Order: sequence, then structure tokens, then C-alpha cells
Amino acid sequence: MWLKQALLALGVASTSCLTQTSGNGTSPNPDHRGPLWGVSSPPFYPSPWMDGSGGWEEAYRKAQKFVKQLTLLEKVNLTTGVGWQGEECVGNVGAIPRLGFRSLCMHDAPLGVRNVDYVSAFSAGGTVAASWDRQLFRQRGYMMGSEFRDKGIDVQLGPVVGPLGRIPAGGRNWEGFSPDPVLSGVAVAQTVKGIQDAGVIACTKHYIVNEQEHFRQTPEAAGYGYSIKESSSSNLDDVAMHELYLWPFADAVRAGTGAIMCSYQQINNSYGCQNSYTMNYLLKGELGFQGFVMSDWQAQHSGVSSALAGMDMSMPGDTSFLTGVSYWGTNLSVAILNGSIPEWRLDDMATRVMASWYYVGRDKTSIPTNFNSWTRDTFGFRHEYGQTDYGLINQHVDVRDEHGRGIRKQAARSTVLLKNKGVLPLTGNEKFTAVFGHDADDAPWGPNGCPDRGCNKGTLAMGWGSGTAEYPYLISPLTAIQAKLLENDKNIQFVTDNYAYGKIAFAARQASVCIAFVNADSGEGYISVDRNEGDRKDLKLWADGETLIQKVAADCNNTIVVIHSVGPVIVSSFKDNPNVTAILWAGLPGQQSGNSIVDILYGDEIPGGKLPFTMGAKREDYGVDILYEPNNGDEAPQDEFNEGILIDYRYFDKMNIAPDYEFGFGLTYTTFTYSNLQIQHHRVDPYKPTRGRTNPAPSLSGNGTNGTVDPSTAQWPANLTYVLGYIYPYLNSTDLGTAAGGADYGLPNDEYLPPHATDGSSQPKIPAGGAPGGNPALYDVLFTVRATITNDGDVPAEEIAQLYVCLGGPRDAVRVLRGFDRVSIQPKGSAVFEADLTRRDLSNWDTGSQNWVITNFTKTVYVGGSSRSLPLKQVLRF
Repeated sequence: MWLKQALLALGVASTSCLTQTSGNGTSPNPDHRGPLWGVSSPPFYPSPWMDGSGGWEEAYRKAQKFVKQLTLLEKVNLTTGVGWQGEECVGNVGAIPRLGFRSLCMHDAPLGVRNVDYVSAFSAGGTVAASWDRQLFRQRGYMMGSEFRDKGIDVQLGPVVGPLGRIPAGGRNWEGFSPDPVLSGVAVAQTVKGIQDAGVIACTKHYIVNEQEHFRQTPEAAGYGYSIKESSSSNLDDVAMHELYLWPFADAVRAGTGAIMCSYQQINNSYGCQNSYTMNYLLKGELGFQGFVMSDWQAQHSGVSSALAGMDMSMPGDTSFLTGVSYWGTNLSVAILNGSIPEWRLDDMATRVMASWYYVGRDKTSIPTNFNSWTRDTFGFRHEYGQTDYGLINQHVDVRDEHGRGIRKQAARSTVLLKNKGVLPLTGNEKFTAVFGHDADDAPWGPNGCPDRGCNKGTLAMGWGSGTAEYPYLISPLTAIQAKLLENDKNIQFVTDNYAYGKIAFAARQASVCIAFVNADSGEGYISVDRNEGDRKDLKLWADGETLIQKVAADCNNTIVVIHSVGPVIVSSFKDNPNVTAILWAGLPGQQSGNSIVDILYGDEIPGGKLPFTMGAKREDYGVDILYEPNNGDEAPQDEFNEGILIDYRYFDKMNIAPDYEFGFGLTYTTFTYSNLQIQHHRVDPYKPTRGRTNPAPSLSGNGTNGTVDPSTAQWPANLTYVLGYIYPYLNSTDLGTAAGGADYGLPNDEYLPPHATDGSSQPKIPAGGAPGGNPALYDVLFTVRATITNDGDVPAEEIAQLYVCLGGPRDAVRVLRGFDRVSIQPKGSAVFEADLTRRDLSNWDTGSQNWVITNFTKTVYVGGSSRSLPLKQVLRF
């Protein structure tokens, strides 16, 4: 069973709100065969049907009207992918020609349109998180969404909050935002709103606890020489699920995300795309999710089970790429006809898809798909795998508008100044500038030379994998610095070979300022770069970047280091070097990389970003790491989340480990003073668990078709032109036992069905639910916190003020982020920082009542400029 009792508690010392516990930096539960080993996820049925609540009423009404017109086969078409390379996009469902409804297009990626020309390459999510800027999050989302819209895409496969970033070496952390759930929650909510404001459905992914690439898929693991029968299982307790990993998904649901993508790995030993607890209970029940759940590509492991467990759309439709075999398609038609799946469930699947389509206004903004992701050729086959329907497939529509300017600004605002001994900003009049490192230069094969960016050549501006986009161009730092200095006809030299030590020393001795560019890369698990199998093998700089810095600094007493990385890197060997006069973390800035860093280096933009993660002195300081080797024989590797809620700064604080640079840290060209903390208490109604029962599942098919449709009406049409590998809903015979061509992924009778799985009667409401995002009372504002911030310097600047709360319990983190704002302040001027504290912000998850509760422990508020610079504090008085 899901662990809900006291044994879930982490074995760490208690803490008060006013002190930190001492610790030795070891894991709270170093025994990996502790209470989480081999846990199982409990069943929860039936799958909740949408009710149109939370602003979805109109979309729900339109969707039901549409679905009522559909035949059984058309509903199956709407929910089943047509197969890999079956249509133009990385994922399409079948069309409904009778109603003039084209195939819906699902397409990557969370930072821009993948595999397509004339699009923009935006900064990565984990980079823009460093801006801590709500307006920027939404603006970036809108710009991306408009490009997807104008390419004729219905669903953008992003944004990402799974992985959250539990492990700093996690390969796809850069696609998400931050290991802090509040920062990630704000970022994902604003990004969802921006994408959907543009008229495109946002698909928030990967749901849930998908925190490493190793062992996520057995075929992929086999390719690396690992022998496992099943994908890994992320094992965690109920508290960590709610207080950490589910938190930003709740924010995405409350923001109205139209789709959620379920993940590859198992969750407490049940696959993510057939886990009835996470999809039915948590997502659709507790969070009141109104949209549809789609599988990750090849993450579906069953037909009937995945449908009953809450999955609404299969992607890309085939069981494995290019097999032409599907768990759904014909098998879904059979499963409805033989009663394994009730038709109300299929109705709900189709209604959720169509409600999302109406919710974002696709009926008003839909543009025909004008590209083909499988080729850049203007003419070719529409069905790439089937090699049929030859004609115009790429119209090469330029959808970029003026987004390059926005990307440049966004990347600059997301750059973090970690160290500055008064050398920045540069003037552009330096006598001799020398630039070092392969990360400063263009890639020899061009910015798109490696498929899905699966290499590390030239400057790093995005990671690798399906989360990438095609660069229209990539401005390297060297190109931008040269352009800047040539405005004043200044001297500039460079060495972009990291190992040309003699040339490096020669240039460094001459220079008045040296700028060393270094990087660290990672990505999705189907690509390995330098033995980094998606996940990073360590937290070191790539291409011996530390030695490069040391060589430059040995001969140049004014060395500026610029880091492009997917996340934390170890900087201990050079951060205190007196010749290293400045350090900047620039993340993965996208196509305007060089221009954005030049804006910071030469003072056109004042640095204001702050770290969205912790930079530790060594990888062991994080308390968690990648599971690099199978630990369960040839069975599913067991990935134990024994640290509970204590990841990133929470772990550093609890164990009293000094980081090199803490979460929320960042410098600018002035200092700030915090004063006058004031807390206003708001009277609100007491928290009430949601009570009552749902309406019965709506029937959109008259008396229903279970057992009443004549299978002869669902046979292959005589005039159909069959496309090789394409997934169809049609039956091969009128005998349901053989109608799927012998590939029986359905169930023959009810005896194998989970209890209540087909029950469409009225169901009890979940106490912690009640609306999209959870019980509405969770978002009641209990306190408003205000503080005065004064700019002590002589330059205008922006401060990212941060609000933390100590919840006070013995197993709570020392402090958790609960609010922030980016505040602009004039020289010697002051501004007021204001943030609300909701009931959710001050609550803990109670496993006994399965609800949120405010405990009796003392709650203390802290306000300051980083997670470890919090000069203001005050106990809350309820």
C-alpha cells in the first residue's frame, strides 16, 4: 500500500523555526532497502469524469455537443495516435472527416518548435527560472505559443515540471524550472497561461516523479548494456508527493493546462500511464483536472488498464515505433464493444480532448499544419513511414515575428552574477581583451549540426533530446564580443581550443581582461554524449573547463568566467581564486546567447537574476544522486526517494551544509537593505473538506453502445486506401475475439477488471479536491507580508525579494520558499515588497485525513535576498 503512516517520517532531528540543526551531510535514510523498497501504488477507480468546473463550463458544453455527434469509431480516432511518422507532427490522432475535423497535431518542445524551420530557439525553462519574473514567464509562453499556433500545431508538448530537479545531475532538469515547487509552480502557471493565451493547448509534463533518465525505458537501458525487465520505479511517500512533486502540477491545473503527459517510469511500482492512483485519484480527483492525459511516446504499457486508470490519449499510437500495432485503435473499439471499457469512459476521454480544444479557442485560432517534421523538403510524402500522399508538405512559414529581441532580453534578465570584484560592467574600451574556451565559439557543423543537439560542440545554448528546437541562428559569445569591441576598434584575441595551453598562456599574458567560457551539458536518455547517458555522470565542467580557467587565471589577473550549464556545477576550485574577478551563470540562453551575455558584460543590462537551485561544493552535498546501476537484479530498479521533501536547499539547510552559492543568490551593482516587516492577518472562513457526491457519468451516446452496436458496422471500409503502419479503429471481423487481428490487448470479460473500474454511478467527492488545483479554500489568503527594500547604491537596480516560511514541525524543512517578486528600485530609493500567504502555503499534508492541515507548530516568516540571507523574521499570529 501507499505508505501513509508514521513510518513515512524521515529519520532526522527536529528543528525549530529559529535555528538550524547540525548535521554531517549524510542522507536522512541511507538504507536504500528502508520502508520505501518495493512499495505498491493502491488502486483507485473509477476514473473521474470531467464536470466543467473552474471556468471550463462553456468549453465543456461545446465539447459534449461535439462528442454526441460522434460514432464509436470516431471517438476511438480522436483518442488514438495514428502511429510514429504517420502524419506531419511528432504525434497526431485520427481525423473525423465526416465533420470536417482534421487530425490534431501534438508537437515538441518546451523551448520552441522542434524539427521545423523558421522558428525561434528560446531560453530553456531552467534558465528563465533565474529571472524570477512572472511577466517574463508569461511573455515567453505567449511568444512560444504563437509560433506553435502559426505552424498549425494544436498542442505544445510543454512546459515541464517533471523532472522537478530532485537530482542535480538529472539529464532533463533544464527543460523544467527549479527544484523548488513554488518557483516552479509560478513559472509553470504563467507559462501555461501564456501558451494558451496564444490559442494553443499546453501539455504540462512529465507526470510525475520522472527524475532521472537512467532506466526510464527497458529498450533504452538495453542499448546501454543494462539488463532489466521493467522500467525503474520512483518510490516515495505521500507527504513528499503532495508537498513537493504534485505542488507545481496543481498550479498548472489551476492555471488551466489543457493536457498532462504521463511519464515513462513506474511510480511505487505501477507504470505512470496506467497508475490509477496518480491519474484517477490525485490528478483528476484531488486536483480536479479538466483536460486530457496523454501518454509519453511509447509510455503506454496496456490497453484496457491504461484507459480505466485515467489515460485519455495514446501517443504516438503504436506500441513501439513503426510497428503498426496499437494497444488502442482497433483494440479500443473491441474493448468498448465487449464491455471491458464502458462507453462513458470513452465519452469522457473524447470530451476532455475536445473541451481543451474549445477552452483555448482552437475553434477560432486553428491554422492547418503547414510543415512536416520528418523532412525539410518542400515536397514529399505526407505519411512519411507509409510513403503515400505525395505533394506540398512544407510551406516554410516564418513564424518568428520579432521574438529574437524578446529572447535576448529574457536571457539577459536570467543571467546570474555570482562574483564581482568591481570589474563589471566592462566599458568596451579595454586595451586588450582575450576570449577563451570552445564554449565561446560557433560549432564547426553549425548550431543544428548534431541531431536533437546531441553533442557538445561550440557554445552551449540548449541541452539535447526531444526538448530542443531548431536554431534559426545562434549568436556565439565570441561573435558578439568582437562586434561590441570593434565599435571602438579595440584589440581582441581568442583561443577556443580548451587544450591549447601554450596558446592560452600567451594570449592571457597580454590581455587586460580575459573572459573564459565553460559549459556542462545533458539531455534525454536516448542520446549519450561522452558517456553521459542523458543524465550527467558528474557535476564537473565539460572539456576540462576547470583547467582552462586555472590556466587563464594563472597568467591573467582579471579573469571573468562565464558558465553555460544545464544546472549546478562545481565551482570550488576557482571561485575564490583572486585572479578570477567575476563569475556569471548564463544557463542555456537560446539563439541570442552571445548578444545577451554582451548586454550584461558591457552594462546595457544590469544583472538581476538569482539562482533557481543550489551550487554545492561537491556532489555528495546534495544528499541524492542518480541511480546509475540496477539495484534489483533484472527486475525494475528501485529508486528510493528516502530524502522526502529534503532536496536542494532544503537538504543543505537541514544538514547545515555550506553551499558555494545558495538557492536564490545573485549579485548586482548595488546592495539592498531590508526593513519594516509588517504582516497583515486576514479573517477567512475555516477550512472545510469537500463533501457530497458527483453526478453520474454523463452518457453521450443515447442508450450506450456496449454490446448493442453491430460489429459489422465497424468493419474496414471497402474504399479505404490503407496507409502502411497507420493506426485505424476498424475491426477485422465481426467476431470480437478475433476482430483485432489476433493482437488481443483487450479483456475478454469482467472478471479481470479492477473493482469499480466500470462504475459510472455517482461517486464520493475527494475531501482535498473540489476545483481545478484542489480545494478552493487552499487558496484563501491568510496573511499579507510587506517589507521595505532600500537601494543603497548609486545605480538603479532590481532586487528579487524572497519570502520563506518555517512550518515548525520536526520533519519540516528549516525554511521553504513561499513568495517572491522582482522589484525595481532607483538609487537611494525604496520600494515595498508584498506577498500573500495562502492556506496552502502554511499547511502540511496529513496522511491520516488525506488532507491539508495547519499544524500547531510555530510558523515563522523570513524575508530577504536569498535562502540564506534573510534579515527580517517574524512569528505568525493566527
